[in-house]
Amino acid sequence: MTTFRVRDIFILGFLNFALFVGAGNIIFPPLIGLQAGTSIWYAATGFLITGVGLPVLTAIAMAKAGGSLSAITSPTGRLCSLALTVTCYLCIGPIFAIPRTATVSYELALQHYHLSKSGLALWSVLFFSLVILVSLYPGRLLDTVGKFLSPLKIIALLVLTFTAILVPAGVPMPPQGLYATSPFSQGITNGYLTMDTLAALVFGLVIVRAIQSRGVTSPGLITRYALYSGLIAGVGLVVVYAGLFRLGLSSSGLTEGATNGAQVLSAYVHYSYGPAGDLFLGVLMTLACLVTAIGLTSACGAWFSDRTRFSYRTCIWFFSIASMLISNIGLTQLIALSVPILTAIYPVFIVLILTFFLRSSFRSATLVIVPAAFVTFLFGLADALNAVGGPLWLNALSSRMPLHGQGLAWLLPAAGTLSLTFVIDHIRYKQQAC
Repeated sequence: MTTFRVRDIFILGFLNFALFVGAGNIIFPPLIGLQAGTSIWYAATGFLITGVGLPVLTAIAMAKAGGSLSAITSPTGRLCSLALTVTCYLCIGPIFAIPRTATVSYELALQHYHLSKSGLALWSVLFFSLVILVSLYPGRLLDTVGKFLSPLKIIALLVLTFTAILVPAGVPMPPQGLYATSPFSQGITNGYLTMDTLAALVFGLVIVRAIQSRGVTSPGLITRYALYSGLIAGVGLVVVYAGLFRLGLSSSGLTEGATNGAQVLSAYVHYSYGPAGDLFLGVLMTLACLVTAIGLTSACGAWFSDRTRFSYRTCIWFFSIASMLISNIGLTQLIALSVPILTAIYPVFIVLILTFFLRSSFRSATLVIVPAAFVTFLFGLADALNAVGGPLWLNALSSRMPLHGQGLAWLLPAAGTLSLTFVIDHIRYKQQAC
């Protein structure tokens, strides 16, 4: 029976970490550090809950599910499960996450050279050509990414992290905007925006297939190795985030009027290393975003090719071209478009993931989980519509809930519904037993 050595487990963990650390992971923490200022501990705590804690839990759930997202969503019924799964893959794929990898790498690698308006278009063509080139050969993913690209990416991130800790560029400012009144909820929201919980649902399949490509067939070993890789990735994320929070916290004198974390990061690296820093940051971000784009494209291609008549190669070409086109709307616009959609669907996936670990105690998982997921979606939808100027009555409903100010208006209704349906489930079982 084929097994992994310790070295193989760490290579797998590095692959998982490298897949996670993409555009959102690098651009959001510096902006949080800058804007949260002296309230950074509250904002960082909220961010780490949704940006690290939930993705690691999701990685564990996916390991137990053998990399199958449908195993997580199955209690909602066949049609709802399919709709949730497709929504997840599209959001983490060609609609938001994959295009964002190209826009972030462009902003940090080339935009400060003040290229023409066609600069992003040309960059996106080159970027997605590389994505296609690697993604077309999924069997080589562990060798290409895990052994080569991941170590380079990790070394570059560690250099940036320790520089941020050792070379501050200023002193923390008072919290700005919403960070002055609700830093914890802002941290939670920005943790959503990394999309790492959704990414973990997608990367679960990539990790399982990478393990299987090495000849491991035992379900128990696959689960164990996937679990280890998720924990390694989680530790790596915390270390990197600590450095990036510090970077933003000490960049107050460099980035007045910054609208996204890419601008904060670029200003700090230029301050610390000069023109050579611009080159370093460009290489780092291109590597970081390229690895994530390859992982997401491969995962989307694998899932859709398994469930449609289209071949894996056709799916890779389609998703890459679609992502290339969408990326040309720019980074700030992509983030603005993603906020309401993620606000609506993210809480539903959180409920499904957390209840996955409790299903053995349910007599009917559908009876217990579906009402809670539906209530969660209603409150998430209310918050999403409120963000884009939706109906006032929806905002009034959501604003009366506890924890509304922390971006968690859905939490208590979901917990209450889940508790009620759990009790009903056990009462029904006892009545049937009698």
